Amino acid sequence: MIPDRTPVGRGVYHATAEVAKGAHVPNFQKYKELYLQSIQNPEEFWGKIAKEYYWKTPNTGSFLDYNFDVTKGNIYIKWLEGATTNLCYNVLDRNVNEKKLGDKIAYYWEGNEPGDCMQVTYKGLLQQVCKFANVLRAQGVKKGDRISIYMPMMIELVVAMLACARIGVIHSIVFAGFSSESLCERILDSHCSILITADGFFRGDKFVNLKQIADEALRKCRERNYTVGKCIVAKHLGLTEDTLIDEASTCPQSPAAKRSCYNLQAPWNADVDIWWHELMKDASDECEPEWCDAEDPLFILYTSGSTGKPKGVQHTVGGYLLYTATTFKYVFDYKPDDVYWCTADIGWITGHSYLAYGPLANGATSVMFEGLPTYPCVSRFWEIIDKYKVTTFYTAPTAIRLLMKYGEEPVKRFSRESLKILGTVGEPINPEAWLWYYNVVGNRRCPIMDTFWQTETGGHMMTPLPAAIPLKPGSATFPFFGVVPAILNESGEELEGEAEGYLVFKRPWPSIMRTLYGNHERFESTYFKKFPGYFVTGDGCRRDGDGYYWITGRIDDMLNVSGHLLSTAEVESALLEDAAVAEAAVVSHPHPVKGECLYCFVTLRDGHEFTKTLVAELKAKVREKIGPIATPDYIQNAPGLPKTRSGKIMRRVLRHIARNERDLGDTSTLADETVIEELFSNRCRTL
Repeated sequence: MIPDRTPVGRGVYHATAEVAKGAHVPNFQKYKELYLQSIQNPEEFWGKIAKEYYWKTPNTGSFLDYNFDVTKGNIYIKWLEGATTNLCYNVLDRNVNEKKLGDKIAYYWEGNEPGDCMQVTYKGLLQQVCKFANVLRAQGVKKGDRISIYMPMMIELVVAMLACARIGVIHSIVFAGFSSESLCERILDSHCSILITADGFFRGDKFVNLKQIADEALRKCRERNYTVGKCIVAKHLGLTEDTLIDEASTCPQSPAAKRSCYNLQAPWNADVDIWWHELMKDASDECEPEWCDAEDPLFILYTSGSTGKPKGVQHTVGGYLLYTATTFKYVFDYKPDDVYWCTADIGWITGHSYLAYGPLANGATSVMFEGLPTYPCVSRFWEIIDKYKVTTFYTAPTAIRLLMKYGEEPVKRFSRESLKILGTVGEPINPEAWLWYYNVVGNRRCPIMDTFWQTETGGHMMTPLPAAIPLKPGSATFPFFGVVPAILNESGEELEGEAEGYLVFKRPWPSIMRTLYGNHERFESTYFKKFPGYFVTGDGCRRDGDGYYWITGRIDDMLNVSGHLLSTAEVESALLEDAAVAEAAVVSHPHPVKGECLYCFVTLRDGHEFTKTLVAELKAKVREKIGPIATPDYIQNAPGLPKTRSGKIMRRVLRHIARNERDLGDTSTLADETVIEELFSNRCRTL
């Protein structure tokens, strides 16, 4: 339950008067009042918010109906049953026609190279979406069909996903860094009839021949007796002027001019491949939307599974619209003149919810970035913030820790005066990185929204609100409206007060996933079987004496050392307090006496050497911070860590390396597989 008052004193950070002025939720009491309304009368709370959006017909069935208990039958969740709407209409037509935002910038697009930029208005985006929706209809797709989108961070990616939403087609976006096998696997699982891709792109100074990878995926599909009808290819390298999204508002140095020197020829199959720009040339820019039931599927997004087979998380139209729009508005305290930047790729859920649907539903102006934070220099983030006068900046702890390695000077080279709100996403942020982000990037005046959520939840679950909730570095603080968390022990008993255990949720929120595509049985067993009556997140959590929640990491990343449950995140945080350590990852290792012991991988900052003295120093620091039981048995030098392309450390791989097990399972999501051999070779030098 939410406490009556918030803590004060050392280690607690309160909003400045400037942040509190005009905030949607100005103080903790207002937060608590709204939170209690949302859980005591969800129909009234969410019904009032629903009236802000367009519904072709109101809901005729139950506003909310669900079953979380597998012992009582099939799991199901239904919000606004019987209501019909169209998500694309709500994020574009409503903003252009009703709110008169047609001339407002929807996206500033910033490419891989500085100066490679364009912008698109809401009116321009609507026109392009309608044109491409008509293109898809002309290809024979209809409501309920699935389309796979495999594109870099280009405006056409947003156009494609919104065009799907406009005609009731289910989009399955595959991150453009995935391999041909990963793309093939996802196409096969969701039975996609069309693939939308691009010719290629640069990530830093590395060229990615995306069309070639897509061709390889389609070949693998054919070998498995499945044929994709058409492959629509957008020109990204060697663009021509008629492919620009909003020519009237394009920057003088256009992508066409910048990229024309590449003049790359994409591999071509005339029976399958069609150029995007050729299809768009004669398409109408008017397209009647398909009116969908609130519970109709909107998209499928694949996430890693413990078995190695990705899970196709399925989200629906109505509830997802309500929740992403509402969380965006309140968590980032959005105002109409804000410029918002989420650095996530749209291939991940963060990009879906907080670069596309959530911001657009609020009529926001966003920055969409194709490049890397360190290319061509380590000041790229801060340069872009100044360029577009970004007010809200949302990124991953991995990126923050990466940039910390280069010190304060690259940050302070730019003013960042426009910043008002900072945010983090993807994993728990360690206090040291939190403080650097707060003190250096935010100049001690920008609150940090440390958001906990998952692909499965669709939107923020545990999060501060900028003016309302005092911050504790590393804590996700309290639940968002409508979210009812609980902490359970291994026996499934709810723990009260200060406690640590399994994080679960007791009732549905509007954007909760409805199923796993084509496998409802796996959906039930993965998320509801362990603790009947609860949605199981798979994460561990600690609640402190002030009622604040601290995410401790995946349950499979927790260790049981001599009967004591230890959080890997807690040990990693202790290691990161040492000035020599840039990154750390901790996994379990078999021990003949303890059962499990701690095996630590550490990446050092520039200028530091891995020595026996440093290892002893790190062990002492962990012992001092947590206790003797947490003293690591192994600390290994790790010049690099195995990460997904979204920046998450793959601890499953590290556990295999720690045990010297070469069968690593699926590594297709690794950003850089070369680190694996180096880590294996370093095992023999573990001190």
